[in-house]
Order: sequence, then C-alpha cells, then structure tokens
Amino acid sequence: MNKVSETDWKRLAELDDESIDTSDAPELDDAFFRQAELRLPEKKPVTLRIDEDVLAWFKSQGKGYQTRINKLLRQYMENQSSQR
Repeated sequence: MNKVSETDWKRLAELDDESIDTSDAPELDDAFFRQAELRLPEKKPVTLRIDEDVLAWFKSQGKGYQTRINKLLRQYMENQSSQR
C-alpha cells in the first residue's frame, strides 16, 4: 500500500531559484555549522523477533521498512535518555 504523492513535482522542477519562497527558512550561518554534528552510526545486523502482524504492517508501508523501524527505535531511545 503505497501513498501517491499529491505534490506537483513537474511544476516544482520548472521553478527557477528566485521563484522559491524561502522566507520561512532561516539562513544557516557559521554558528549553525560549528554546532552541527554529523552522526553516522555503524549499522549492525541482528536477529530480532518481532510479532508477525507488526512486521507485516511495516513491510506494507513499502521499501525502507527496516530504516523506519530503526528510526522509531532511535526516537524512543532519545526520548528515554532525555527523561533521565
């Protein structure tokens, strides 16, 4: 079950840079890049037992289900870490 994008990609591709409204996006200054962290944690293959219906649901969302599972686990981990 894949969702169809409602974005008019053809119209967007035809826009020139000056036509794009970026007024709601702040400029990224040197301070931003000094504080930015590049985080590329190594991926480790694991065997994980997941309920069949949970796995089926993630797979039904389309390609990249393992990445989505990892993202949810990371959000949970970070949330738990910030509550301590």
